[in-house]
Amino acid sequence: MDLQLSGKSVLVTASSKGLGRATALEYAREGARVTIASRNADHLEEAFEDIKRQTGASVHRVQLDVADAGSIAAAVRSAAEAHGGLHVLVTNAGGPPGGGFGDFIASGDAAWEAAFQSNLMSVIRLIREALPYMREGQGGRIVNISSVSIKQPIADLILSNVFRAGVYALTKSLATEYARDNILVNTVAPGRIATDRIRQLDERIASQKQLSLDAVEAQFLTAIPIGRYGTPEEFARSVVYLGSFANTYVTGQALLVDGGMVKSL
Repeated sequence: MDLQLSGKSVLVTASSKGLGRATALEYAREGARVTIASRNADHLEEAFEDIKRQTGASVHRVQLDVADAGSIAAAVRSAAEAHGGLHVLVTNAGGPPGGGFGDFIASGDAAWEAAFQSNLMSVIRLIREALPYMREGQGGRIVNISSVSIKQPIADLILSNVFRAGVYALTKSLATEYARDNILVNTVAPGRIATDRIRQLDERIASQKQLSLDAVEAQFLTAIPIGRYGTPEEFARSVVYLGSFANTYVTGQALLVDGGMVKSL
């Protein structure tokens, strides 16, 4: 299938590692002109060199703090200037720290505000900055990377549960508003994908429950019909299809990439 991405300008945030990096690499393999963005300069440079080496594609990199409005505006502008506009935006940010309902009363405003800025306001600001370029180019694709918690809250991740749900509400709202401009907006929600983030969460559970890491993983596998954690590459292919111009009629949707783990309708 031709995804119609050759020469298209794509910005993927939080893309120096994990799901963002795999997504940026997949776009580059499809011939897109990719901008990767991350706060960590060393990880960003390593990802930049690796994606260029693997694909030979035109890759641009820019440092980005998703919690800072000025940094977001500068990153979007840099991506558009580097690659002649902006056709595709993939919003991504590291998940907020864990902390379950047992910590809710004692938790102060600082953690909530930090998660709000990084995981919801970042998406709002990125899209707001990108939309004028997409309108100028007579269309665009936006994919918001969230979590399966938009359908089924995850224990001990209350901050993520709340703000990822907000991202999905934003997705549905903007999909309706901008469909007339040929701008399609979707959410892709990872389940247990084998990334550093998931390993850290599993290690936290192992420590809390005094279990081995293998035992924690085995418990999760019993809930995944496919019987294994997903790979970042598998996840990236789903993002790239929805965020491509082969997708001409899917908007306002949430695609769960979870191996069948979530049972809700």
